[in-house]
Amino acid sequence: MKKISAKSSLLIMHLIVIILGFTGVLGKLIDSGSTILVWYRMAIAFVVLFIFIAIKGNLFQISKANFYKVLATGVVVALHWLFFFESIKVSNVSVAVVCMATSSLFSAFLEPLILKRKIIKQEIVFGVIVVIALSYAMNSGAGYYLGYIYGVIAAFLATLFTILNAIFIHKVDATKITMIEMLGGSLVITTFLFFNDSLDVNSLYISKMDLIYLLILGIVCTAFAFVVSVEVMKQLSPYSVIMAVNLEPVYSVILALLLFEDSESMSYHFYIGASVIILTVFFEGYLKTKKSK
Repeated sequence: MKKISAKSSLLIMHLIVIILGFTGVLGKLIDSGSTILVWYRMAIAFVVLFIFIAIKGNLFQISKANFYKVLATGVVVALHWLFFFESIKVSNVSVAVVCMATSSLFSAFLEPLILKRKIIKQEIVFGVIVVIALSYAMNSGAGYYLGYIYGVIAAFLATLFTILNAIFIHKVDATKITMIEMLGGSLVITTFLFFNDSLDVNSLYISKMDLIYLLILGIVCTAFAFVVSVEVMKQLSPYSVIMAVNLEPVYSVILALLLFEDSESMSYHFYIGASVIILTVFFEGYLKTKKSK
């Protein structure tokens, strides 16, 4: 991918977030269980990226050390999606996506720990504001307790693999990172299905509509979105990427409300919280841009 400026990278990242906003909706539309859903999603994305890289002719240009590290990160990605989609299944889209806002708070602590940099108070403050705003924006239901637990675990795992990808992007091509991670996730889920005696035609059967939704999820919302989001990390910090992704709940909840009005409810709290989130994200971007200048 041609090198682009930090400003263009931030714009592209926000466009990717809009695409990612459809992930939760597709997760609810798909009737298959979370494990089968994630297995198909990662397998489809892997096949598409494998063909793309093979055509380019540099499929095996990666060291063994980097290959196994990225492959292992794919397990983290798989676990993230399993918890995320299971959160949707046991609650609803709104609960699952609101929990993803805690990623910014996790990032404020994990990034200094993994990347060996100082803790920045500003990041912690913005992360806390986003979490509070999103909590205020959503209607919490007592019956969705398990959904919140799964959602927060998914947010932690998403933060972890995002930071790891920030390390890999300087050593491995973004497309290869995504392809190998999809392979790693597919392999670990295949192993789980095998030992759980679920690797058969009946267990892996999906309807025609599920297949269409999974193709969109695997190709557009995974292969394309994942590669581009990793690529722009050459210009953006993991924290800035995660802050941008905090807008995903806004798009997801709006889409879910339009499509699943019966199970998705919103109040004026949402609009107040959403406004605070948008202002926080763009104010954070403004401060970092000003500081870089």
